Amino acid sequence: MKSLGYNASDMMKVRTRFAPSPTGLMHIGGVRTALYAFLVAKKNKGVFSLRIEDTDRKRFVPGATEDIIKSLKWLGLAFDGEPIVQSEREDLYKKYAKELVKEGSAYESEGAIWFKVPQEGKIQHTDLIGNRKIEFDNRAEKDFVILKSDGFPTYHLAHVVDDHLMEINPVIRGDEWISSTPKHILLFKAFDWEVPSYAHLPLILGTDKSKLSKRHGARSVSEFRKEGYLPKTILNYMALLGWSPPSGKEILTIDEMVKDFDLKDVHDTPAIFDIKKLEWMNGVYIRNLSEGDLKKELIEYYKDDKLAISFINENSITIDMIIGLARTRMKTLKDFKDLILQPETPPQYSDKEKEIARELHGQLSSTKLWKSENILVVLKNIMEKEKVRMPIIYKILTGRETGLPLPQSLEILGKDRVCAKLKKLV
Repeated sequence: MKSLGYNASDMMKVRTRFAPSPTGLMHIGGVRTALYAFLVAKKNKGVFSLRIEDTDRKRFVPGATEDIIKSLKWLGLAFDGEPIVQSEREDLYKKYAKELVKEGSAYESEGAIWFKVPQEGKIQHTDLIGNRKIEFDNRAEKDFVILKSDGFPTYHLAHVVDDHLMEINPVIRGDEWISSTPKHILLFKAFDWEVPSYAHLPLILGTDKSKLSKRHGARSVSEFRKEGYLPKTILNYMALLGWSPPSGKEILTIDEMVKDFDLKDVHDTPAIFDIKKLEWMNGVYIRNLSEGDLKKELIEYYKDDKLAISFINENSITIDMIIGLARTRMKTLKDFKDLILQPETPPQYSDKEKEIARELHGQLSSTKLWKSENILVVLKNIMEKEKVRMPIIYKILTGRETGLPLPQSLEILGKDRVCAKLKKLV
């Protein structure tokens, strides 16, 4: 049977899909599959669909479907139309399974319907990733269930029926499905349907080359969102896990990805997920935001945090300067609160630290020109006199041992506020 092949110049509209199983929160690894399918569709002015493959009811997790949809929307991977939910199409799969029984390509046994694998011939498949030639001997395949005794289809039947009816081409999915490809091609042929092209994306591994897990820093999309990562950062980083843009650039807009992405350029070897690289990239994105845009991101991120929002509102005159200073040390939006707010549990101060606080109060309150360079002179004098390092001064003034550049942040906060805080310690 002739394969449709994947060719952007084909008259048929390119249609791709992201088809996750709702067995938990959407994992960061799934972002790459969704993104690549999105890029292929948008580059070719095609259709990108979402399909929820929830026919395995034993592994179904309530709330997972909602999390997948919420995550895709937050990332900006807008899917066309309404999501297709397989558990709502049970009668459709039964109909097609019975057609195969009627035509002799399947049979009923022990309450289930099995596909009858031909015992001669070969299945040949050229994968779009790396142009890999894959061949399967039908005699090596065994009959397999397509409709379970509970009336629900197996993955093999449901996804083949849906990919055909949705006119999906190419089918973009993970490498773990390569071994199932012969079953799927045999089903397409049994129905006398055109076989789509397949793109099996190589695995994503941790830095130790083992299966990606939480110990490598990988977690759900919603967890990365809570930790203050920007959606554009996640898309940019995940795009580069297995793909190198022709420009050689590391920082890419979604429009640049759409323009440059091609499945033929995706590597056929496993990619390495490095949380440190993701953190670095997020810091770059934060620094590249305008102060106004970063302020909007921070307000949205902290909208349910009364302490952070009150600080932003109370410092409406100086907040832009504070944000401008904080951005140089932020890797995530979560860092902002740690940099600018007193810890919720104030530290204990030793007698020596209280004495230093008195000196700071005396010298800073008498500083006539409240500029960072003059503040720095005072801090250096006291450190030299008291034989202490900057973390101690930092702790006295902010409650933390590190944070924003101290002289600049004290200048922004203002002399009255700084001296009032020191007076409380003495």
